[in-house]
Amino acid sequence: MVVFGAAGQLGTELIREFRARGYDALAAGRSDADLKDPDATTQIIGRERPKLVVNAAAYNAVDQAEQEPEEAWRVNALAVMRMARACRGVGASLVHYSTDYVFDGEKAAPYVEADPTHPIGAYAVSKLGGELYAQAYVENPLVIRTSGVFGAAGRQTRRGNFPELMLRLAGEGRTIRVVDDHTASPTYAPALAARSVDLIEAGGRGVFHIGGGQPISWYEYARLVFGAAGVKADLQPTNRHEYPTAARRPLYSALSNGKLEEMGVAAMPALEDAVIEYMRSR
Repeated sequence: MVVFGAAGQLGTELIREFRARGYDALAAGRSDADLKDPDATTQIIGRERPKLVVNAAAYNAVDQAEQEPEEAWRVNALAVMRMARACRGVGASLVHYSTDYVFDGEKAAPYVEADPTHPIGAYAVSKLGGELYAQAYVENPLVIRTSGVFGAAGRQTRRGNFPELMLRLAGEGRTIRVVDDHTASPTYAPALAARSVDLIEAGGRGVFHIGGGQPISWYEYARLVFGAAGVKADLQPTNRHEYPTAARRPLYSALSNGKLEEMGVAAMPALEDAVIEYMRSR
């Protein structure tokens, strides 16, 4: 198999999980396959002729995508199209990761796979495009939507993750203002990788949600981070009106894992336990 995005927070955990279970997994990071290069992924798939391709790579600069929507589309949609066509050419199955941001957040309850999509930003549009291209060119791919991924590789990657951002701001001694009117289901990368492989081994196909299992505001999530780290911080709640961003985000984008659990896959760990484990791993 080939795993694209193998140097990211999810990709590193996928490689670890696959290899721990005895799979021969080729790790393809950005230096091996830049998704901006039209031929990068197709050449690797054509050379390796894998039975399974896993795409954990993405352009995920949500606000920046509003200034460069073509770049987001090139990576999150067109690259997936080429990847899917190459998979079809060699008879490979495709697992593709998408996002809770394909929803508009108007539901105010955990989203299930059958809920209608309605992206409200350039990044979200590009991610939905990737889902559609995967489904158009590969027969019955596995599309996994997730939310707010955090894992050990976030300490090294350029964009980092939410816990590391919070700890860095606390270390600078500044007042930290975090929105309390946006709700998501932050997802621990090792648990996401393990459930993903469980789902693959169970024969999962179609669209599945694997979120952190707990709807929580970003403010309350920050409180969990500081509590688990034993860090005192000047943390204050704010809202989307006081803290505007370039991109619109769904106010509520938590994901339901019901369909996943119906497949016999174990429930995700409680977010507090996941954050504590993450802090211990530091």
